[in-house]
Amino acid sequence: MFASLSRAARRRVLAVSAALLALCGVLAWWLIPFGSPVPSGSVTFSTGVPTGVYQRYGLLLKNALAQDLPEVSITLQDSEGSQQNLARVATGKADFTVATADAVAQYQRERRPGFERLRGCARLYDDYVQLVVRKGSTVQNVQDLRGLRVGVGQDGSGVRLIADRVLAAAGLAPVRDIEPVSAGIDTMPELLEKGRLDAFFWSGGLPTQAVQTLSERSPIRLIPLDARLVDRLHDVGESTRHYRSAVIPADAYAKAQDGQRTETLAVANLLVTTADADEDLVEGITRTVIRSRDGIGRRVHPAQLVDLRTAIYTEPLTLHDGARRYYRSVKP
Repeated sequence: MFASLSRAARRRVLAVSAALLALCGVLAWWLIPFGSPVPSGSVTFSTGVPTGVYQRYGLLLKNALAQDLPEVSITLQDSEGSQQNLARVATGKADFTVATADAVAQYQRERRPGFERLRGCARLYDDYVQLVVRKGSTVQNVQDLRGLRVGVGQDGSGVRLIADRVLAAAGLAPVRDIEPVSAGIDTMPELLEKGRLDAFFWSGGLPTQAVQTLSERSPIRLIPLDARLVDRLHDVGESTRHYRSAVIPADAYAKAQDGQRTETLAVANLLVTTADADEDLVEGITRTVIRSRDGIGRRVHPAQLVDLRTAIYTEPLTLHDGARRYYRSVKP
């Protein structure tokens, strides 16, 4: 019958058929769910102190997520650091955060509230312990801090945790043998510059902007933390095995290091959530973390070290199922 129609009529029938097929395709796309649902809702991300790497990284990640997950609203919360971050996520006061592996291990070892709910999304970049003094200081090693005013980080920070451990490994009681000053990276550089501190500890990515800025306006230097100190830290117990010997490159803080590398110790940062976080949301956020590495890394240098090949290793945390799904999707 189709052959008996005129050429014009056949063209009209074909045009109508094509339109119907297109309509059916649109209806099928609309009615049948393909792929994962688009995540939506509100998420709270606990970051860190102003001017610290956590806070700057969180802000740039929020901007990247706004592009990739437009239906998700991200709220950032400043914090004192890793220990407070973990407490917030574990108890439901935040949904995602960044924390160091040693702080996670300590939180688990102490079986603090909600510890069993914590899950990893990605291994990010390493934090490097930085012990900063003025250029003319007589301090040459950690033992020389005895009797001095030392910035040890805020109470809920990973800096406080690692500073106390480094001091103890060097044979110093953190409360009795020094004058500990509870302060964050947003205030310690100025306190050192004004002579209200003799030294301060910081644990962060390289370079940390606050330390970089201090080195450019005031003569400072870094105190080496040698491998023997790391060995003594490992002797403390399970939660300290995440420290490793490392070197701060000579050009990390060029004016503070006089062309010399500085021995220290490092620990990995982890992107953390909970077991009950939505799998599609976790998958989407993990994808953005990996994809945004170069863009964020141009402004926060440590983020350049986020690596798909190592991101899956979130020990001591179990990998979240949503993150696992993402890594499987990009596996060669």
